[in-house]
Amino acid sequence: MDISAITSAWVAGWTVSRGTPPAVVEPWGYRIDVGLPGHVFRHVLPHPDEVSVGKLCAGITEPGAWLKVMAAPEDVAPWITEGWTIPDDPGFMMTKRLDPSVRPAPPEGYARTTETRDGVIQVRILAPDGTLAAGGRIAPTGPTAVADRIETDPAHRRRGLGANVMRTLEAAAAQAGAETGVLSATTDGMALYDALDWRYRGPLTGVVRTG
Repeated sequence: MDISAITSAWVAGWTVSRGTPPAVVEPWGYRIDVGLPGHVFRHVLPHPDEVSVGKLCAGITEPGAWLKVMAAPEDVAPWITEGWTIPDDPGFMMTKRLDPSVRPAPPEGYARTTETRDGVIQVRILAPDGTLAAGGRIAPTGPTAVADRIETDPAHRRRGLGANVMRTLEAAAAQAGAETGVLSATTDGMALYDALDWRYRGPLTGVVRTG
């Protein structure tokens, strides 16, 4: 998959995962109406340049608007205008060939649930006391599936829970017909995904309108 196909797959799966309206195709990429405080909408640019980013920055004045740009922060920073900020944590686009046969048992003492709701597969791992220890979701959209909101409670880290969630999601998405997984990783998440054979495909920089 090239970056255009990866971006298209990520946008399609992300909108399903987050329950937003489908993305609107624009000349520069995609617009997603998110409708949340601090995240009103986002523009996704698979092939950004100074002109396209500059025009969007100049034309958007609403706080809580985001640009998601498939380029490195150091490349994007000179393109943005006053009132826009690049958050500290960069993003990393990653993909993986999905395997339907790899679904390990949950770690001893933990219980795992898997359910599908509105086209989104959700996995939760519960601690012995019934509290949520780890979880995540994946949204299959045809041949691709987007993993999203992978989280482990700090009190339960370094016990293999994140890997267990991911393996379970990957297998479930493959059984639903998806062949390739797509995700946007944070710096903290990179180590987990690297260990699970996800492949880095390019940078992703978020830019937010703050003023």
